[in-house]
Amino acid sequence: MTTADMWFDPRCPWAWNASRWLLEVERVRDVRVRFHVMSLSVLNEGRDGLEEWYREWLKPGMGPVRVAVAAEQKFGNEVLRDLYTALGNRIHHDRAVLDRDLYVAALTEVGLPVELADAADSTDHDEALLASHHVGLEPVGEDLGTPTIHVTDQAGRRTAFFGPVVAPIPRGEAAGRLWDGVLLVSGTDGFFELKRARTRRPIER
Repeated sequence: MTTADMWFDPRCPWAWNASRWLLEVERVRDVRVRFHVMSLSVLNEGRDGLEEWYREWLKPGMGPVRVAVAAEQKFGNEVLRDLYTALGNRIHHDRAVLDRDLYVAALTEVGLPVELADAADSTDHDEALLASHHVGLEPVGEDLGTPTIHVTDQAGRRTAFFGPVVAPIPRGEAAGRLWDGVLLVSGTDGFFELKRARTRRPIER
């Protein structure tokens, strides 16, 4: 079994696409996905040159990240799989406002205590968040973000990379072929970047 550890911020649409792709990969390859939390708000704190719309977009970003980390701290890493899905469906498909109602609805859906929604406005779990954030980004570069994926193969070899940034989400065997290709290039010694301009929105209404 190959393990894919993915670091996500619940608000990032490109991370959402990558996470749904990885779940497709599980269906067609011998892969198990584990999810972990990072924060775009933490990543961009104090950065100069951010566009004003993005700076405003980041402001409420700590809420869902803190709720996810609080849930993981109390109930273990496995809860993030379903909680991320519950949060992501509301954020990316329902376009729900980032508020307590969203967090309570997502927590209720996956059978977690609604009191975890209190974490959105608390710094109690920020130390754990920062630790998870840095574990995820350190191997690929702290100037990058999410999706960040670490892959550990059956022989224990590990590689880490940012991406893939993809839309629409590959399904079925197409997801498997992308996985095969990503592993090939990311496992090549000295390979750093393959990129082209984005021509599509990550998630269409």
